[in-house]
Amino acid sequence: VQLQASGGGLVQAGGSLRLSCAASGRTFSSYDMAWFRQAPGKEREWVATINWIRGTTYYEDSMKGRCTISRDSAANMIYLQMNSLRPEDTGVYYCAVRRSGAMTYEAWGQGTLVTVSS
Repeated sequence: VQLQASGGGLVQAGGSLRLSCAASGRTFSSYDMAWFRQAPGKEREWVATINWIRGTTYYEDSMKGRCTISRDSAANMIYLQMNSLRPEDTGVYYCAVRRSGAMTYEAWGQGTLVTVSS
């Protein structure tokens, strides 16, 4: 499995960004896809998950209402639309994949940097 994240950049507080993750190497019908982030000096934290086949979504509390995770099954892409960005959203964002119900993620993208200026 290979994941390639993109779409990060510099944005002012209150702005928006859409991150993309290209997935390849297998079919993902029994998988969950997720976004994580790691702020400078902090541990990586989970942001959102989508079940590939059902489209069910889950969000970390601070991101609820401010971001939307989605997937394009035909293109093997997942997205994270982030709005009302805050400086504390700054970090490297990673996409990841796991078998549905598994405890660990088996593959990770290389990360894309999001910087939110105040």
